[in-house]
Amino acid sequence: MNHRITALACAVLLAAPLSALAADESPYSWEVAAVSDYVFRGASQTDEDPTVQAGFTYTTAPGIYANVWASGVDFGTDKPDYEVDVTIGWNTDLTEQVNFDAALTRYLYPDAGSNNYNELITTTTFADTYSATVAYSNDVWNTDTDGWYVAVGGEWELPQEFSLNAGLGYSTFEKDVAEDYLDWSLGVSRAFGPATVGLTYHGTNSRGEYNFGETADDRVVLSVSFGN
Repeated sequence: MNHRITALACAVLLAAPLSALAADESPYSWEVAAVSDYVFRGASQTDEDPTVQAGFTYTTAPGIYANVWASGVDFGTDKPDYEVDVTIGWNTDLTEQVNFDAALTRYLYPDAGSNNYNELITTTTFADTYSATVAYSNDVWNTDTDGWYVAVGGEWELPQEFSLNAGLGYSTFEKDVAEDYLDWSLGVSRAFGPATVGLTYHGTNSRGEYNFGETADDRVVLSVSFGN
């Protein structure tokens, strides 16, 4: 199956919104990462191989931001070899405890344009800890099919400067392009100087494995990232 789900710039599973920009902060941010496997919503995008990823974000004072993110991919065919996601979004604090983020992402495969599609993603974060994501595409995987993704997640501080994150998501499709399926993740991470190291377990239910085969099997992913 060529049209595998691909990643959002702000997501590893589940996507978390950008923090509201303070007046004395730079409007620019960037991140470069090496990962042992690029997993998006439970399925490997690199045929279970490692890759390098990079992203750049510009945020304006009212909370409008633009992001470009790129990664290598391997769907088991000659093309595509890489993915570029372009995102325009808006981020705001609704209250002191609630943050809201809405983003429109264009998933691009420059060497295989027939895979390109759009997705609208909203994420609401509560108390800087819990998140709820709703995503919609009217052309998921460029199949002229409506697709929805809903997810909940959280992130908690642990002793020794470690952090724990967890997520549970559900993908559903209007037509029979794929079976509706569940995905989940559980990970730990820690900063070591300029680098952040993460170890995350990913899995799907049997319907996810039916859709994507071995690339949706349970797996553990190691990541090392640098950024500001």
